[in-house]
Amino acid sequence: MKNLFIFFPSIESGGVEKNFFYLLNYFCKKFTKIIVITSSNIDKKKYPNKINFLSLNSILFYNQGRIIKSIACFFLGLRLYSKEKKIILSFQSNIYSIILSKIINSKIVIRLNTSPDKYIDTPLKKIIFKFFYNLSDGVIVNSFEFKKKIKKIFKLNSKVIYNPIALPNRINKKKINFFKKFKNLKILSIGRLTDQKDHSTLIKSLNLLKNEGFEFRLYLIGKGYNHSRILSEIESYNLNKHIKLGGYKNKAYEFMNDSDLFILTSKYEGLPNVLIEAQYLGLPIISSDCPSGPKEILLNGKAGTMFKTGNYNDLKNKIKLFIRNKNFFYKKNKFAKKNLYRF
Repeated sequence: MKNLFIFFPSIESGGVEKNFFYLLNYFCKKFTKIIVITSSNIDKKKYPNKINFLSLNSILFYNQGRIIKSIACFFLGLRLYSKEKKIILSFQSNIYSIILSKIINSKIVIRLNTSPDKYIDTPLKKIIFKFFYNLSDGVIVNSFEFKKKIKKIFKLNSKVIYNPIALPNRINKKKINFFKKFKNLKILSIGRLTDQKDHSTLIKSLNLLKNEGFEFRLYLIGKGYNHSRILSEIESYNLNKHIKLGGYKNKAYEFMNDSDLFILTSKYEGLPNVLIEAQYLGLPIISSDCPSGPKEILLNGKAGTMFKTGNYNDLKNKIKLFIRNKNFFYKKNKFAKKNLYRF
């Protein structure tokens, strides 16, 4: 049985970390040795005992960018050179991990979970990434739309493996204090406070709703580097009474039962688990039509409602549609639940 090395320079809270945790439990049954190469400070109690971490464990790297963390992990990984059979599974920074695999004589499988729309913005970048990706021994993507993009952009075949979803049959229904005694529209959004999630579009659409006289509250779960900027934007539109930042929540899906509507405004995604969780719990969805996962999860709009990415006026109109015709959204929910077997 081969040894498994996992290259994951920056383990962040959110959907990717949750997927990682599920996969580690599965890998424990398949590999004799598992080593995770990371720059993050790890709470080892959260992970199976079989997992070994090759980590910098230094607070100096906490606020460093992905490139610095990846370079540090590259040099950490050089310590793993040996003649025994091994595989590297790369979660991030695939170019660094591919080069590492060639140096330490290892097979490598790369996992792509961010649409190329984010980082392929020049012909030179396309050439560079195509060259290195084709040096890998396998490529995993998490949606069929993603697979088509990889084939079109990089002329590369890939294997679709959906993100692991593990929701219990019984879910604790947590209350949101911000919604207590509020009788009108209760909106939930979950996602890291980063540029990718485009919370600005959500805030602008809600400002238009407020100006048209609609009553609503938004509870936004997540943390990230845009926290101060988002707070400032909320204040500039005088939305303090309408929007609450809830911070990071473990098992955030447990708050879905206390909401009327779930909204995702991302500029790009892989395959956002949060939409699958909302479907599972019967929560109506409005999502951006961003690359590359929402359209696939929502079955081109049959299992949820989509708006044009970045268009806050279109999002406002979709929210108004929900307020005026909730049965239309509930019918989509039923259709979504019937098709959850895909995940």
